[in-house]
Amino acid sequence: MLKRIVWPVVGGTLVLLFLFGRDTYSYVKTSLGWVKDGVKERVPIGFELERARRMIRDLEPEIRHNMTLVAREEVGIRQLEEELQRGEAELARAKDEILKLKADLETGSDSYIYAGRTYSRGQVETELQRRFQRYKTKDEALRHLRQVVEARRTTLEAARDKLEAMMAAKSQLELDVEALEARLKMVEVASARGNLKFDDNHLSRTKELLANIKARIDVAAKLVNADEYYHEGIPLSHDSDGDVLEEITQYFEQGGERVATAR
Repeated sequence: MLKRIVWPVVGGTLVLLFLFGRDTYSYVKTSLGWVKDGVKERVPIGFELERARRMIRDLEPEIRHNMTLVAREEVGIRQLEEELQRGEAELARAKDEILKLKADLETGSDSYIYAGRTYSRGQVETELQRRFQRYKTKDEALRHLRQVVEARRTTLEAARDKLEAMMAAKSQLELDVEALEARLKMVEVASARGNLKFDDNHLSRTKELLANIKARIDVAAKLVNADEYYHEGIPLSHDSDGDVLEEITQYFEQGGERVATAR
């Protein structure tokens, strides 16, 4: 079975190589392009519109996924902002305590009392140095945290813009599909109107029947008139006064007299 498939393919390839040589790939690629374009042109427009509608619906899972990412990022940034606020409050208290110890040491005293306990100057200086070092470390950490929060805010804004653009594009695509469907229906209606043929055979037969009835009525009317004409009775009286020959003689004699008188 495999040989029956392989050998024709090999034979066809050799024939193409023999005919076109190095241009075989170009010819084959162009032919496949023609075939692909031809197949696309034969796909009904309504089917393509439905496929576009499905592709638009397939965007919904991606949009929902992006919405989830945006929501998670918003929660994460809010947590970092709360952590930053707590750190800044702690740092502000630490700064006040450092400044207090510094001010106490600047008095030049040898001992200091804090919370009911007495500390030597050396102990206070050591505590001040330790607190200041810790302050600088925490200040650096908070500075880094501010940068992280700012960067994530920027990223969040970009993600929001992308999400809004995607949702707007989806809505626009839906409107475009609806507009194309409306145009397609108008084209189909116009095409159907040009090809619309009514079956008017019954109407024609009815008109023909009425014409035949009218013709028969006309014939019947003529027959009635003819019957009256040909069956007229013999006249019993004659209105003519005298013979027609005498009438003609008198007419022309009178005309001759008028002519003679005119001369």
